[in-house]
Amino acid sequence: MQTVKTTLVAAITVVALMASPLPVTARGKDSLALTISIDGAIGPATAAYVKDALAKAAERHAEIVILRLNTPGGLTTSMREIIADVLASPVPVIGYVAPSGAHAASAGTYILYATHIAAMAPGTNLGAATPVQIGGALPGLPDSNPDKTGKDNKDSDGQPKSEPKPKDAMTAKATNDAVAFIRSLAELRRRNADWAEKAVREAATLSANGSLQANVIDLIARTPSDLLNAVDGRVVEVAGGEMRQLATKDAVQEAIDPGWISRFLAVITDPNVAFILLMVGTYGVIFEFLSPGMVAPGVVGTICLLLGLYALNMLPTNYAGLGLMLVGITLLAIEAFNPTVVIGLGGLVAFVLGAMMLFNVEAPGFQLSWSLIGATAAIFTGLVLVVLGSLRRARKSPVRAGAQAMCGLSAKVLDWTENEGHVFAHGERWRARGAETFTPGETVEVANIIDLTLVVRRRPR
Repeated sequence: MQTVKTTLVAAITVVALMASPLPVTARGKDSLALTISIDGAIGPATAAYVKDALAKAAERHAEIVILRLNTPGGLTTSMREIIADVLASPVPVIGYVAPSGAHAASAGTYILYATHIAAMAPGTNLGAATPVQIGGALPGLPDSNPDKTGKDNKDSDGQPKSEPKPKDAMTAKATNDAVAFIRSLAELRRRNADWAEKAVREAATLSANGSLQANVIDLIARTPSDLLNAVDGRVVEVAGGEMRQLATKDAVQEAIDPGWISRFLAVITDPNVAFILLMVGTYGVIFEFLSPGMVAPGVVGTICLLLGLYALNMLPTNYAGLGLMLVGITLLAIEAFNPTVVIGLGGLVAFVLGAMMLFNVEAPGFQLSWSLIGATAAIFTGLVLVVLGSLRRARKSPVRAGAQAMCGLSAKVLDWTENEGHVFAHGERWRARGAETFTPGETVEVANIIDLTLVVRRRPR
């Protein structure tokens, strides 16, 4: 009986140990740290990459995600998508500006503020978070240029005058919205909200040591391994208000590379590539309509046009610029069929202006190249005027093949009986008939062709 009791107690103890949750810190050596790298401008492809990577981290139950930043900024829409994914992530995210020499400017500063833990490597910097997509001068920057009277913008004591308020209502609205957004992130992560506002209004920047002293970041780490060891044991709040203690010491590090879809999006969402796709698609469709049956221009043009329109849908596009480009293309096509100098020049001007206005964004890495606009305008004008002009002249030229090409040709009578016989025309022997009687050797003219029989007549004098 004593043996049975001992066995039951042991079994109950084993079951209780198996059912009780293990402390988080017990997973130290088996924990997984995934790394997401953002290099270059932030765009739709970057947002898709970060979203997929965070989803994989959640599926694999990673202990931590290191979001390595080295970016000059990017599109506001993509930045907000990344921040929303970070805030909703069940896996803690460490924002890490690295390696040495890297920076997290503009959109990168917002993302760093949104991460659960912010860190920087020595020799890095962040800041300059003023929204520049809205265009115009940076709001709140002191004006160091002389005014109209030639005097410096300083008061009698030599101190800079008070900051001028933005005159543009749209600029003020965008700036205030950006300030409210970054302050909300700073308050959520308990970081310096006043400096965050200064980074937006005055484009302020900080080094790694300055950021640590100003409570903008949590720590400085030289390598990812040092970073993981430094954050081990910290408690962070993830999505849903759950408090989690990190066990990152000796964690297994693994990088998540962007998939082929993200790499493909990164290529086609480049404004210059999207512009080229639109032009190639337009050329292909125009040539297919003018010469039906060529197939290749139509297929290639349709694919490129759809890809270009998809890229436009993901980029901040000015549809007035797109409309001007279409007007320019139409006018140049009209110029090819109805030559006038005014229509051609108007089409060229409309095309160039539309290309300049197509992507109304000043974010780094998303400007349309001026050399590309000029080269495309020159090539497009040349192709339209030369190729379409050649097609127009070919259509108006006399027919040189088929039955219609035989009319009006000279033929030599080989033999003739009453109203029919044989003639030699176009290097061949033909059956012929006519309303007159001819003699062999006489030269006649082809008037028509009916069922491989030539209708001939005497040549007019």
